[in-house]
Amino acid sequence: MDCCECFAKYILCLFNFVFFVIGSVVLSIGIWLVADKNSFIQITQLQALGQAESNSQAQHVIEEFAGPSVLDHTAYIMIAIGAFIFIISFLGYCGALQGNKVLLTAYGLFLIIIFALQITGIVLSVVYRKQADEQGRMLLKRSLSTSYTARSSRNTVTLSWDLVMSNMECCGVNNYTDFLEARQFVAAAREEGGGRKVPEACCILQGDHSLLQPADENCVVSPSTTNSYLFKGCYNKFLHLVSENLNLVFGCLVGVGAAQFVAIVFAFCICKGSGQDERVLAYYK
Repeated sequence: MDCCECFAKYILCLFNFVFFVIGSVVLSIGIWLVADKNSFIQITQLQALGQAESNSQAQHVIEEFAGPSVLDHTAYIMIAIGAFIFIISFLGYCGALQGNKVLLTAYGLFLIIIFALQITGIVLSVVYRKQADEQGRMLLKRSLSTSYTARSSRNTVTLSWDLVMSNMECCGVNNYTDFLEARQFVAAAREEGGGRKVPEACCILQGDHSLLQPADENCVVSPSTTNSYLFKGCYNKFLHLVSENLNLVFGCLVGVGAAQFVAIVFAFCICKGSGQDERVLAYYK
């Protein structure tokens, strides 16, 4: 084994060991959540935090995010991601450490497939940018129209949207008119009376944003550009943030792609070196 091959071996081992540990941790937490949610809530002190919180609305937020449905979905996502990282990094680590051509070839092929899918996704998103934009807006608007409700009976979707709108300082997907099509929100507003047009999260807030306290009490009934973000859609706000940080996004994509490419090259270099070592040993036998 020459110097370059030895360097590639140890770099690949170190790289995959880090991801092996990350994948193991994520997978373990996901399995823990599925097996015993109660102990997770107790150890992470979500339950105690909810009981200690004096504000009833903030307590409701904590209880919603600690609810079984949210934790179940989170657990399955973590298991899938953790298992994927675990398997790929296991192949790379053991293959590089042992110089096993089968494991290294499998690892390299997996990375090539992932790399190709990423390139395909980027190309398709550029070519079909308009269609992707329309589909993204449609999916977000559908979540508002079917699941968003009033503050008094918030569900997980409502909590998520309130969190996004209050922190990004925006209102709806396109603007405040999206809430005219939110069936549950309109029904709840009709029941409570008062002529509510927008949720508190669309208003300019005071104090802790998680408490959703509008600076102007009349904002939900009479929203304007001075007391709310009624014309600032969250989708356009997100696109604006991405465009402002385009260099960072591009740098991250290039960095991830370069790391994958280097890992692929190192894997096949070690694989080729192992084959040469085997031929040398066979010759001298």
